Amino acid sequence: MDMASHPLPPAARPFGPAQRARWAGLAQDAAESNAFYAPDMLGAALDHLESGSVKLVEALKGEVLIGLLPVAVTPRHGRLPIACTANWMHDHCFFGAPILRKGQEMEAWRSFLEQLDAAPWAPSFLHLQGLDAAGANAAAIEALCVADRRGWREIHRYDRAMLRSTLDADAYWETHVRAKKRKELRRLQKRLAELGTVETRQLAARTELPRWCADFLALEASGWKGQEGSALACRPSHAAFFRAACAAAFDGGRLHFLRIDLDGRAIAMLANFRHGEGAFSFKIAFDEELGRFSPGVLIEIANLHAVQGDPAIAWMDSCAAADHPMIDSLWAERRSIVQYRIALRGTGMRRVRRSAAFAIANGVERIASFVKGQR
Repeated sequence: MDMASHPLPPAARPFGPAQRARWAGLAQDAAESNAFYAPDMLGAALDHLESGSVKLVEALKGEVLIGLLPVAVTPRHGRLPIACTANWMHDHCFFGAPILRKGQEMEAWRSFLEQLDAAPWAPSFLHLQGLDAAGANAAAIEALCVADRRGWREIHRYDRAMLRSTLDADAYWETHVRAKKRKELRRLQKRLAELGTVETRQLAARTELPRWCADFLALEASGWKGQEGSALACRPSHAAFFRAACAAAFDGGRLHFLRIDLDGRAIAMLANFRHGEGAFSFKIAFDEELGRFSPGVLIEIANLHAVQGDPAIAWMDSCAAADHPMIDSLWAERRSIVQYRIALRGTGMRRVRRSAAFAIANGVERIASFVKGQR
């Protein structure tokens, strides 16, 4: 096996067109879909959200790129003051599976870990978050760590809503949503229509994209996210990331953007990003002054029809928090999301320090679990 190992030093950041073209080729043959690490969103994030701390670990087989893992060094590991290397998940990244070439999953992960073992900038251990417990990355990691006798530990798991069904939208709605809730939502739709002309649309024209992005940013900022400072529009770089990601995804045929208008004014919008046969529900925004009509739920109903009516989308990840009251009541399927802690090796004192950090983190976790169980 001809594997090249070059951990990317901080000064060498080839994020230009040639590099992104290689990522695009890898993403087209990915073993596991992840719109957040595909070139549309990753490129926009590197351009607008990255401050120089991100390193891209590439796995090569000969001259062929077979894996891409964005990482950053974090000063803490949860509550522990232990620096570690982690897959890079910025504020607007909700899935952390590296892009692996189909059929080369084990080779790619062996290369990632060997590069991190050799990297002087990679402290302690590798912390991976936001992985699908049933995905290609999780399978390769667990198999490789067992085969190579490398320490690893699953440190957290939760379920979040996803949409994966062969039913059409109407049948899914009737099957999985309670009759009482369906009746109430039909009533709200009728009441909203009494206020004016209600129109549901999916973005189709590139010329409309700037206005849709502006409408979304304004709508999101008008609510609680704007008040708390977490809306995309609150930080110019984050708004620029959103516009750039939407533009790149639209040009690649991977943007899935919906809106509900009342008399021509957006009252609910939903942006989704596609990769492979899957899609990821990225952000939702709605007019909170019309909250009595549940516009957020109404646009999720429109999204259900759009997704189930699109043969190119096999599933959609909600990217929601665990036990989300709204989407959990609409989507019946679940995706298990896990975090791993993986030991890094090395030579000399680097190996000793890494082994100690891995053991300390595992030990503290076991003690915390024991104490919690005694309460």
